[in-house]
This record gives sequence, C-alpha cells and structure tokens, in this order.
Amino acid sequence: MICEAADLIVAPFPFTDLPIAKTRPLLVLSSAASNEAAGQTLTAMITTAARSRWPTDVALDDWATAGLRTPCVIRWKLFTIDNRQIARKIGELSPADRQRASVAAREVIAL
Repeated sequence: MICEAADLIVAPFPFTDLPIAKTRPLLVLSSAASNEAAGQTLTAMITTAARSRWPTDVALDDWATAGLRTPCVIRWKLFTIDNRQIARKIGELSPADRQRASVAAREVIAL
C-alpha cells in the first residue's frame, strides 16, 4: 500500500528490545513518491504515552480525525516499514496537527 505523508496507518511496529512486533498506529513521514520508489515507508510511532513522556512528544489535538480512538502523541521513534506490511490507512493529521508535527520534526531531525 502506498501512503502519503501525514497519513496514519496500522502496521506491525518492531521493538528493539523484544523479538516481537505489535500492530499499532504509525504516522507516515515520507512522500508517496518516495514510498513507491523505495518500496519502504518512513514512519513515526503513535502512542498514548501512558507509561512515559518524551520531551519531543507532540500531542494530537484532533486525534479522532487521525482515526484514533483515544488521545495520542507522535513519538519520534522512527523506522522504515516495507509497504507490503501496511494493513490499512486509518486517517490523517488535521492541518493544525500537521503543522505542529512539522515544526517538531525539524527540531528533532537537525540536518
């Protein structure tokens, strides 16, 4: 499945400290053209942050539009996923959430 930047998808999230993956919502960061050309999609973790907070977490104000059932944050835990592992698109960031995510991404990724 080819997705656009700012889409929220459901796919297996790999854990670095466990030999398992958990299906969860993810934010697509890369462009559809890049995703199609590479066969991979760059994503960020979406979490309720129930057990921890990171200073760079971005709260989603319009989480229902994003296809989420509860309030969540973007956590800048990044990875690429094979496009064939994307189960489905559940929503997309609202314009305001996308703007705040974009500002935060520029602060986190300092190239």
